[in-house]
This record gives sequence, structure tokens and C-alpha cells, in this order.
Amino acid sequence: MIGEATFQIWRTHPDGGGTFQTFQAQVSEGMVVLDVVHRIQAEQAPDLAVRWNCKAGKCGSCSAEINGNPRLMCMTQLAQLNLWEPVTVEPMRAFPPIKDLVTDVSWNFRVKKQISKFVPREPDAPDGTWRMAQRDVDRVQEFRKCIECFLCQDVCHVLRDHRKHDEFIGPRFFVYAANLEMNPLDTQDRVPELKDKHGIGYCNITKCCTKVCPEHIHITDNAIIPLKERIVSRYYDPLTRLLRVFR
Repeated sequence: MIGEATFQIWRTHPDGGGTFQTFQAQVSEGMVVLDVVHRIQAEQAPDLAVRWNCKAGKCGSCSAEINGNPRLMCMTQLAQLNLWEPVTVEPMRAFPPIKDLVTDVSWNFRVKKQISKFVPREPDAPDGTWRMAQRDVDRVQEFRKCIECFLCQDVCHVLRDHRKHDEFIGPRFFVYAANLEMNPLDTQDRVPELKDKHGIGYCNITKCCTKVCPEHIHITDNAIIPLKERIVSRYYDPLTRLLRVFR
């Protein structure tokens, strides 16, 4: 496939806001959207701002919305798109724009600092190390695949549509919290803060975050739902509340 295709790329204005700018670009077989953006940047719009790093789907830098869908530009093949129609490329909508395709994702790093850190229990072996079952290792292993592309944050309606950034930490950090909570070596209790401070109750488990994850992490089923179950068991289960009264 060698030819020309139309791309509509979001350009910010110095005075605020922005509009789509239309480009005609030569495309060829095997190209990804990031290749096209780089070609347009090199040949037509040298001031076009785009964030990227590895171009291998592992750094999470080139997150954007392609035809309205949150995706990594470096992992979106042109062969997956209908090039008979204009392809739109715009920044993530859940975060403030900086310039063109670049958004300010620093809020995510501030949120991460609010989550109680890992505090291990005392070593249980004579050599000062710990022992844990392999099934416990396997349970949290997928959570560590997260590349922090923040696509799950972008597609989450609580952040994207309702702008609850002050009350809700989002699916990426529920994965992070689950990784800590499900570690048998950890001694911290994050259930109260997940309920009262981090807004997990806002999540209505639509699984939109799971659908866009480039690492195929089962965010909803394996992280968010188990955390919700812990909260329900502790605070809303009638039997648990009755036992607490007698204790």
C-alpha cells in the first residue's frame, strides 16, 4: 500500500482552545500513526508538538485519541484504519492540553504519592528474607505490566466527562493499589482510603478501561472488583457489621 491519506491533527491556539488542521501525507505499508505524525512534523508542520520515546509500545508516551479512541500512536497500524476517510488524531481529553498532541499528565504522579506505600512485615526466614506462595506472586504479576500510558484514565467517564480529579484516582491507580493490597508481605490497610479518599465508589465497572489497555491487564475484573468487594465486606455486609458490634 503506497499512496496518500488525509489526517486531521489537533492544533492548539496560543490564545487557548484549538482546531483540527488537515494534512495530506504519503503513506506506505507497515506504517503506524506515529510514523505519519513524524512525517507531517518533518515535511509540513515543524512546530507540531508530540510526545514519544520508545516507539515500541513500552514507554506509554505517545498516548492520543485516534478516530475518537484512546490508543498508542506507535501501536496503531494504518492497516487497522479506514484511510478512505480522514483519520483524526487528538490529545487525551481527560487532561489539560499543553500544545497540540501533548497533555499535562502530572496530576497522575501527584495522585500516586497519595497512596500508602508498601510496608513489609518482618522477615520470616533465618536469612532475613520472606517466603510467599507462588499463587500470590502470580496474582499481582499482571499489574506490574502497566506502562502508565494513562489511556485507562483517559477513557474513564468519571475523569473524562465528570472531571472528578479531586475525588477519584482512576483505574490506573486502583491497579497500583491492588498490586499493594494483594501482596501478602504488605502490612498497610488501604481499604478505608480507597472508600473515603480515593473515590472507588464512583466506578460503575463498565470495563472501558480494560478495553483500551495496551498491556491487556484485566483492570476491572482483577483489580477494581476485588477492591470493591473488600470495601463491601468490611462496611456493608450485615453479618460483618453484626460481628463488629459483638466484638
